[in-house]
Amino acid sequence: MDSHEAPKRKRGRKPKPPAVAAPDNGNHDSAPSPKPKRGRKPKPPAAASPDNDHPSSPLAATVDTPDPGSSSGPRGRGRKSRRGRHELPSDADVAPRAPSPTRRGAQKAAANIKVDVPAVEPLRWEQVARVMPSMDAVVKVFCVHTEPNFSMPWQRKRQYSSSSSGFVIGGRRVLTNAHSVEHYTQVKLKKRGSDTKYLATVLAIGNECDIALLTVDDDEFWKGVSPLEFGSLPTLQDAVTVVGYPIGGDTISVTSGVVSRIEILSYVHGSTELLGLQVYFLISLHFCLSLFFADCIDAAINSGNSGGPAFNDQGKCVGIAFQSLKHEDAENIGYVIPTPVIKHFIQDYEKSGVYTGFPILGIEWQKMENPDLRKAMGMKPDQKGVRIRRIEPTASESGCMQPSDIILSFDGIDIANDGTVPFRHGERIGFSYLVSQKYTGEKAHVKLLRNSKVHEFNIKLAIHKKLIPAHIKGRPPSYYIVAGFVFMVVSVPYLRSEYGKDYEFDAPVKLLDKHLHAMAQSPDEQLVVVSQVLVADINIGYEELVNTQVRAFNGKPVNNLKQLATMVEDCNEEFLKFDMDYDQVVVLQTKTAKAATQDILATHCIPSSMSDDLKA
Repeated sequence: MDSHEAPKRKRGRKPKPPAVAAPDNGNHDSAPSPKPKRGRKPKPPAAASPDNDHPSSPLAATVDTPDPGSSSGPRGRGRKSRRGRHELPSDADVAPRAPSPTRRGAQKAAANIKVDVPAVEPLRWEQVARVMPSMDAVVKVFCVHTEPNFSMPWQRKRQYSSSSSGFVIGGRRVLTNAHSVEHYTQVKLKKRGSDTKYLATVLAIGNECDIALLTVDDDEFWKGVSPLEFGSLPTLQDAVTVVGYPIGGDTISVTSGVVSRIEILSYVHGSTELLGLQVYFLISLHFCLSLFFADCIDAAINSGNSGGPAFNDQGKCVGIAFQSLKHEDAENIGYVIPTPVIKHFIQDYEKSGVYTGFPILGIEWQKMENPDLRKAMGMKPDQKGVRIRRIEPTASESGCMQPSDIILSFDGIDIANDGTVPFRHGERIGFSYLVSQKYTGEKAHVKLLRNSKVHEFNIKLAIHKKLIPAHIKGRPPSYYIVAGFVFMVVSVPYLRSEYGKDYEFDAPVKLLDKHLHAMAQSPDEQLVVVSQVLVADINIGYEELVNTQVRAFNGKPVNNLKQLATMVEDCNEEFLKFDMDYDQVVVLQTKTAKAATQDILATHCIPSSMSDDLKA
């Protein structure tokens, strides 16, 4: 090669920049290298020897560079030179030379290049999965929802889709959140790393605990998937990792945090209080607006992450992610359903084949922390407990408990004056935790103090009906129409549909008072209201009646909607008289009202004057 020509350059990794020559080396045989022009850097020449081909680190050499004996390097841009200016090499630069003394470890690096070592592959996600195989059990849940339309109860709303997370457990079953499949029309599951969605069947939905149980009939879905193992209840400051499929991507996501609190929490979806874990996450959570919940708790711990498992440092599942705190003074706080609640849900389903729920005591109680109050109630200095304020008439406890009784213990565990019981070392928890550990139909031993005397009873635990239920359990809403008056039953979903997520502030005061404080006097009692009036000539003057309770019909109290529909249909009197709340009265002529009903139904394309459940 002519000493005055630069060597031909091959595409590949850029070699090290040439060594800087001394200002006056006395060598004038070769022409000086031309100064490079400003702009794009020239491509470096091909290396003349293996010693000049090695990169700056042995790991990079084994992973990124080709075999030193190969004739061509990899295509594309190579490693940038460490120098800021590139020059064309001279003959002295191309010839082999000793490593620069200014670079530490260069001799060792060069020696490693000469040794035939196997290539070191970079860490792949499959290797992470082998470390924690539990991730393969996490699935993505796709659900199509069709919610009821409370404004027009004879039809449903437009369907919409959502995605969430779930995980495989024993018995070819999958767990996810109840709010993830609420009002479902179709549910599909997709495994990690798969492009196939499998149709799923919903086995049970536990609205109180916000857990749903699914299964897949296709045997292909269960191949290569190992069910998760449940771990014990974590302690404070234990590390947890929530795995799921949140918004922002299609692949699996991992969020780490620590357990910051263990206590009785308010489950927003179920409107109940059960044991829960509060987790402080180490990265910011993306809170999302939810269609289901109001207040300071949001339904999704991270949109799409709901239903995903929470792992401890041993790779065992210690809970299900389900809701997060949404407050301007608190960030990165989420909530996890712990294993005691999960196991209760699963065992409840396995015992009876259906989900029966978490039993509660049908009472309202008061703390006994004031010493004068305890003395007035006849309590001794060594006695502790809580005072019963009210008892639900439909509860089985009403047969043995009375207002002003003091509950001293539940199942042999003493209750403190603040309503707590010992939980773990250095921890106390509300005594409702003891009740929630029982199953529907089981008995519990209760010790009471009444008139300074101790009484003991064995009570049967059950689920108690609320006057305004928190859920309609997937059923369409009930309705009855006569003369354009649409009568409906009040529920929490109804209030949320009418007044939005802030219904507890915007709904009428009388409805809110009944929602918060009223108790059903009989198992079939319902709160019946005039939802709206479909305008027609027959109902002139009544158009502004909206969400007003119906108290009586023709002098008879209205207990539920079916009773009202039956009384109106069977009425042979001249007038239909409805006694409403706020001392309002609606009077219609019977024959005219019933005749006008069919025309109103035809005008609004309503198939029937009453829902199917009222026809039975």
